[in-house]
Amino acid sequence: MNNFIKLVGAIALCQTAGIIGLFFTVSAIPTWYAQLEKPVFTPPNWIFGPVWIVLYTLMGISLFLIWKKRQYMQKTEDATIVTSLFLFYVHLVINAYWSIVFFGMKDIVSALLIIVILAEMILLLIVKFFRIDRIAGLLLIPYYFWALYASFLNFSIWQLNRT
Repeated sequence: MNNFIKLVGAIALCQTAGIIGLFFTVSAIPTWYAQLEKPVFTPPNWIFGPVWIVLYTLMGISLFLIWKKRQYMQKTEDATIVTSLFLFYVHLVINAYWSIVFFGMKDIVSALLIIVILAEMILLLIVKFFRIDRIAGLLLIPYYFWALYASFLNFSIWQLNRT
């Protein structure tokens, strides 16, 4: 398979996590989410889509670089890559699951726990990917900072809406 097809596939895989989450998000934004008390640092709703498209694209490029690097690794190094890839795939599932829990189930507390775990997984991925391919690790840094921001936003929404 040529590199362009692999790159498109990696980006599509990551964007799919966003699309799955979108199914649970779209209907909740104008109804449930709109009625929640939100902190002053909450961005306008329209900003989330473009930010996530960029982040999922960066994740896909990062994934592609690891796939590409795997072609040239020694068998002894392959276990590191396989472990890192497994962690990446699990993290994608957790990423999509956050939207299901927050917007679909409307469970702010559980979503907070999930996003904190997700942020820690992203940090671990940055370290693991950086050891394999520096650029692949660096590409995940904006995602990590967005996850930290989203964690704080999730926490603040929980605090403002506790009953």
